[in-house]
Amino acid sequence: MSGRGGHRDTRRRPAEPKRERRDLGQQVEGRQAVRELLVARRRRVHDLWLSTDAGDAPVVAEIAGLAEAAGVRIRRVPGDQIERRARTGAPQGVVAFAAPVPTSQLDDLLDDTRAFLVALDGVTDPQNLGAVMRSAETAGATGLVLATHRAVGLTPAVAKAAAGAIEYLPIAFVSGIPGALDRARRAGVWCAGLDAGGEQSLFDLTVADAPLVLVLGAEGRGLSRLARARCDVVASIPMHGHIASLNVSAAAAVACTEIARRRAG
Repeated sequence: MSGRGGHRDTRRRPAEPKRERRDLGQQVEGRQAVRELLVARRRRVHDLWLSTDAGDAPVVAEIAGLAEAAGVRIRRVPGDQIERRARTGAPQGVVAFAAPVPTSQLDDLLDDTRAFLVALDGVTDPQNLGAVMRSAETAGATGLVLATHRAVGLTPAVAKAAAGAIEYLPIAFVSGIPGALDRARRAGVWCAGLDAGGEQSLFDLTVADAPLVLVLGAEGRGLSRLARARCDVVASIPMHGHIASLNVSAAAAVACTEIARRRAG
């Protein structure tokens, strides 16, 4: 692909880093997250715990039916047992145990002629990561790029906040976001950073409908110096009130929606 007017790099691709974090989405909590885990059938579910206090809510009955159809072992346990096992504040009486989330190779994601990737440069809050995943997936993003260090893993809190997006959005782990952006540029994919100090408006982003990596910075500090330097363009979201910026998950929702709108057009 030559989306940026150049030629694809044909040198040997670097190996992806080994993933050392223990959390790769194996424990999933919350009704919506567990429902999508079972609907997607992307990975094997070993066990499903349902609280005996969950009542007869339609979604709980649906989850039980999906689990039975998939041959998942179901355990009905007291609600306090689920609360003790849970790693989020509100498991909603439902916890599933599954195989790790399958991961993708970055270069495979970059090979897509309609690539729309979201790269997170140091996001450490699980609620923010989950919310960004949800926004990216609903906007039609073709993948998510996460660093293996100085970033949150795919914890139960992330999976719950993602509300099922973790089951559908391809995820590539890389040793560092700046290096990943170098690889994207060599592959003919534009890199657009989002930062309050960006030189142009997000709504004037001319490469929105091209093969693209949208880069979002960490909570508080925004884009790192190295990541910003490797972006082809840095855009900002115009602010019209007294507050100068949005947090990363809200900014991601605005940016992903705008890029989806431009690409659909």
